[in-house]
Order: sequence, then structure tokens, then C-alpha cells
Amino acid sequence: MKGSIKLEHGAGGEGMHELLKLVLSYFNFTSFKGDDRVKAEIEVPLQALDDSAVVDNIVFTTDSHTVKPLFFPGGDIGTLAIAGTVNDIAVMGAEPLCLSVAFVIEEGFPLDDFKRVLDGMRKTCEEAEVIVVTGDTKVVERGAVEKIVVNTSAIGRRTAALDKNMDEVRKYRELGSNWLIDSNLRDGDIIIVSGYVGDHGVALLSFREGFEFDTELKSDIAPLNKPIQEILGVGGVVAMKDPTRGGLANSLNEFSEKSNVGILIEEEKIPVRESVRSACEMLGIDPLEIGNEGKMVMGVVKEKADDVLDALRRTEKGKDAAIIGSATNELKGVVMKTRVGGRRIVETPIGDPVPRIC
Repeated sequence: MKGSIKLEHGAGGEGMHELLKLVLSYFNFTSFKGDDRVKAEIEVPLQALDDSAVVDNIVFTTDSHTVKPLFFPGGDIGTLAIAGTVNDIAVMGAEPLCLSVAFVIEEGFPLDDFKRVLDGMRKTCEEAEVIVVTGDTKVVERGAVEKIVVNTSAIGRRTAALDKNMDEVRKYRELGSNWLIDSNLRDGDIIIVSGYVGDHGVALLSFREGFEFDTELKSDIAPLNKPIQEILGVGGVVAMKDPTRGGLANSLNEFSEKSNVGILIEEEKIPVRESVRSACEMLGIDPLEIGNEGKMVMGVVKEKADDVLDALRRTEKGKDAAIIGSATNELKGVVMKTRVGGRRIVETPIGDPVPRIC
């Protein structure tokens, strides 16, 4: 990698993967040479590039947030920070326990705006039933950051529901991992998405740029730990992601690449609001590439797919869930059957078509 870092290197697509390869080249160790002590068992390492790491049965994740604007229909940088970090823990199959919060604040940032951010964070913590236990605050000179940057980290632990889920999967096929990781997908697994995709990115874009696509459209930001634990109680889930940067297209390609299996999806089965579809057509962007902040996509063994779908639809945050395709050894990468009956390749996005949304 040469040159300088660009916006696309943080947008969740191919550009970001290129930057991550550089980062991993500096941290490609799990222990130190000559050290015979067993410090920790790393079940899901950094190199796996899953939504969280797993160390000694503890799930750990971190994320930084630079959304623009800070306040938008359906949420703000505070609600986004808490929900996004909770969801990174939850999609591994774990229950989030507690959070750290760190702020980098530009001098001159209005105190009333800071209170609004804190209030959004508090309310989202209450909804997810997770507490903030540590943190840090820095105030920097004007121009060093744009208003405020929020970093959140979280730890979680496995639950009885996750154990039940894995036992249910193993009734139908082998499963090497004890967690919901990207590499678990296999031929025949069913792909389910929990609801409409593209809401967050388009709502934020329309508000930021002054477009009037749909005055009722708002972000889908939400913590998903409770509905996830409910569907794990049904069992059969093998892999799960929250399709944030790079959207559904990026998440499915990560499943496919890490599991070494193709994925066939059907365009007409993917839930996309008409307002989102119209906005994307007008702007020339793909709704599958737009980030979401309150949705999940998962792979489920085919024998349990209908049961998981029914359970998901019984939850408030999964009422619009749909089966959108399946994993197959007959294809390579992600392919979509279009509404007119053709097929097109769904590639990993180069970057997020709507930057600064998370």
C-alpha cells in the first residue's frame, strides 16, 4: 500500500480491507516468542476480522464514531455509538455486559449539544440494559477534530441461549466454532435479513444534504441484543453480522469469502422501502451498499430457517424479516437473481457511497 490514507479506507469496502491488511501485518501475533506462560486463550483473533474478538470466553469489541451531522432523524452520534457497539457484541451470540466511552471534543463545542449526545447514550444504554463503567475525555484545540469523536468499547459473555443454538445446529451438521463467526456458513444454509435495508444511510443523507425523498424516513438505529437472544433460543443460526459500513453487500461478501462458499440472493425478496429505492435510483447508488444501524443478516441451517424467521418476526425489531437467499457451492462470491430474471454479481463495495454515517 502506497500514497496516503483516503476516505474510502475507512468506509467498510475494498479500500478499508486494503488498509486493514497493513494494520494486521503489524499485529500478526497471538503470543510472544520465548514466553511459555499461557496468558489467554484467543478463540476469535484479530486476524479473523469478525465483529468482535473472543478471549478466554469473553467477547470484546471497540468502535469510533464520526457521524455527520451529529443529530439526524431517528438518532444522533450518542445513540449510534452505544447501539453499534452493543450490536457488535450481540451478533457474535454474546450478551453485552458493560461499555467504556471516550470523547474527543473540539474546544467550543456547545454544552447543550453535548448534553443531547449524553442523553441519547443514556437512553440507548437503558434500552439495551448495559452500563457504562469506564471512559476518558479529551478536549482539543479548534480544527483538531470536527466537533466531537466518540469511541465506545464493550465486553460480553456467552449465554445459555447461544449454547442451545449451537447444540441445535449440530443436530443437522458439523460446526467447528462455538461462536457466530463469518466463516461458519456452508452449502445449503439460508440467508435471512431482519428488515428493511438502507434506511439509516438514506435518512441521514437526505437530512444532511436537504433532499426531500421522504419526510417520514428515519434511521433504524437500535440495539439488537434482546431479539438476537430470542432467536438463539430457537436455534439453528450459524453466522450473523450487523450490515453497517458497506451495507448488506459487504456483509454477504465477507460471509462468502471467509466461508469459501457462494451466496445466491433474490432481489425481489430483499426488503427495501420504496422511498429508499427511489432515492438510490435518483442518486445512482445501490441500496445494498448503504450502511444500516439496526439490522442483522444471518445464516441459518435450512432445517431451522422457517422457525428462526417466525421467531424473528414476532419481535418488534424483526417484524419485517425475510429469507433472501442461500449459500451454495455452485457459485463463487455473491450473485443476485434480478427482478427480471437475470443474474448480476454483487461485489464488495470500494467504499461507502454515503460517507460519515457511522
